[in-house]
Amino acid sequence: MRVAALGLDVGSKRIGIAGCDGLGLIATGITTIWRSSFQEDIAQLSAIILDRQVEILVIGLPYTMDGNIGSQAKQVQKFARRIAAVIELPIEYIDERLTSYAAEEMMKTAKISVSQNKATIDRIAAAVILQQWLDDRLDRATTI
Repeated sequence: MRVAALGLDVGSKRIGIAGCDGLGLIATGITTIWRSSFQEDIAQLSAIILDRQVEILVIGLPYTMDGNIGSQAKQVQKFARRIAAVIELPIEYIDERLTSYAAEEMMKTAKISVSQNKATIDRIAAAVILQQWLDDRLDRATTI
């Protein structure tokens, strides 16, 4: 069964975007959208969705470290609801705590400057978010 999911790491300045292979095994960072206006953000996102024939959006939800939904997570949910209303795709949330940290650690290991590559962090974080969703999905399928 083909998997056509897009992972999003939504921030106030940028949206990291990741896609997956058709089998739903491997997530890869695609690009980063520099946010300007909602209409422009949607236009760029829609083009990627159309090009990749996406069927579901997986959005990282930044829970607080104690597991609650704080103000940042509420902003992400509000943005996600607006996206869903326009794009008409199902949305699933995944806990994104520490994904940016994981992305930064990967970059440090690869000797890539974290401070000079903020957009890369967002793209890698989106891939971590999507990979977590893909792995969870695979785990659920194998336990049935």
